[in-house]
Formats: sequence, C-alpha cells, structure tokens
Amino acid sequence: MKLFDTSALIEQLQRGFFERGAISVITLVEVLRGVPQEKRIKVKNLIEEAYDVLNIDNEVILKYCEIYTTLKRRGRAMPDADVLIAATAMARGLTLVTRDRDFERLIDLNLKLELKS
Repeated sequence: MKLFDTSALIEQLQRGFFERGAISVITLVEVLRGVPQEKRIKVKNLIEEAYDVLNIDNEVILKYCEIYTTLKRRGRAMPDADVLIAATAMARGLTLVTRDRDFERLIDLNLKLELKS
C-alpha cells in the first residue's frame, strides 16, 4: 500500500482522481488548515472516505526519533511534519508517494519512495 504525503494528496484532490492508499493524520491536518472553515468538515469527510488515515502511535514515534537523531547528526534537518509523515510510512512498511525531493535524503534509512514529477 502507498502513503501519500501532502503534496501528492493535494495533486489528487485538484485532479479529482483518488488513488487507493493511506495518509498520515499530519497530512490530513496540513490539507485541512488550508480549506475554508465552511468547507472543512465536508472535505475532511471526503478525505477520510477515500483514504485510510494513519495516526501517530508508539512505532511512529520511535521511528520519528530515530530519523530525527540521524538527520541532526548529519546537520540535515527536515520539518517535523515531513519527518512524522516519513516515520509513518517507514513504521508501516509503506511506500511514500510525494512530489517533494527532500524525502530522498531518507532513502538510505530505508524509506521506500515514489517521486511524482
């Protein structure tokens, strides 16, 4: 199964094409914060019907900490939201689908990545 990050989900919403897969609760929050309040519940329900929404649990937290520590040691920090999304994919053994090339720096940490152009 695939985990779509925010950029990939927004692309699908704009095109009206929904590929089966999952999203992180972080992606749901990132998308909904940009939706006008009067449309937010409708969009939230639509997204939750189209995708499995994965929450942050202990496995994701521990994977996040591992990624964060490695990136900090390398001097190559990423936004927390991106690290949490990547940690969700890695903890669940999912392929992360994104348009964001910054995730490439996590391939050597065993992130399975599908870059969209």
